[in-house]
Amino acid sequence: MESLPLLILVALAFVVLFVLPSRQRKKIQANAQAMQDSLTIGTPVMLTSGIHGTVAALGESTVDLEIAPGVVMTVARPAIMEIRKPATDTATPGSGSSATGIVDGDGDPTDPTR
Repeated sequence: MESLPLLILVALAFVVLFVLPSRQRKKIQANAQAMQDSLTIGTPVMLTSGIHGTVAALGESTVDLEIAPGVVMTVARPAIMEIRKPATDTATPGSGSSATGIVDGDGDPTDPTR
């Protein structure tokens, strides 16, 4: 009778340390598989290394990514971390910011202080 609370504590520790994390891992794997299944040619993606590219071709276990115009690299499918949305945030004329992100206030792109 004295070992009953200890047995319950051990069983609870087993559930917390092994069962709950395995359920979360299965959920993450299912989300990753769904993302892999949704890939199509032209989809913008980001790799686990931080490289951004566009899907150029799909293989059984690989994906060809165009990382620059005319530059295609082949990566393993698990290297794809997320599907990105195309960039639509462009600087409007006269906004005071340039492609370098420097803002000086007057909007002059030929300003030598940049």
